[in-house]
Amino acid sequence: MKAIIHSALITIMVLMAGIYPANAQDASAIIKRMDDVMYSPKDMTGKNKIVLIDKAGKEEVREATIQQKGNDKRMFRFTAPASQAGISVLSLPDDVMYLYLPAFGKERRIATSAKNQNFAGTDFSYDDMESKPFSAKYTPKLIEAGANVFTLELTPMTQSDYSKIVVTINKTNFYPEAMDYYDKGNAKIKSAKYIFNKVGNYWNAQEIEMTDLKKNHKTKMQMSDVKYDTGLTDEDFTVRKLIQ
Repeated sequence: MKAIIHSALITIMVLMAGIYPANAQDASAIIKRMDDVMYSPKDMTGKNKIVLIDKAGKEEVREATIQQKGNDKRMFRFTAPASQAGISVLSLPDDVMYLYLPAFGKERRIATSAKNQNFAGTDFSYDDMESKPFSAKYTPKLIEAGANVFTLELTPMTQSDYSKIVVTINKTNFYPEAMDYYDKGNAKIKSAKYIFNKVGNYWNAQEIEMTDLKKNHKTKMQMSDVKYDTGLTDEDFTVRKLIQ
């Protein structure tokens, strides 16, 4: 009897050892598929309508342009209203980010420790605005494989104010449908909802709604006039271009 129990325990341990690496492998494959969807174009340009909504439902509207090349270069620039026009952020490889404020007439590099701060009064942090694949920033774990979505838990690989992000990924097309952000105390502090549409051969984040759960404040970023593979070069993503 003891031999049978011992054999059963060994079988269970072997099966469990096989399951966990498979789940880890599946999670890595899933997050890379999501990255492929979000960063598949050679480059992208578009217009962005930013709607800030306070807890009373009052709305403030801003406008911006966005340019992106590959998976590690992004330029975001406010164009309206006049009080915000020219405020820009440039995301480059190796965790390099710059902010330009026209009032000061000079760019400044954003320290890693400051990337948790909100960008220009929105509910997006500088970290959220960074152009970098999720698979390069987070260690994924598969929580659930539902009928229509995968649910992954992402743990930061490096310094971050987030303890984890729980992301829901469309099982058919592999774009994110929602993300929940948790602080160091494991409390959910922000939530993002995504609406994707197909533009040509690519899936485009038509709208991202980010909600700050503590402030009861939200920001909607709505993309329009999106164009892909127009031939942007590295010269379009320099500090010189940032301050123009």
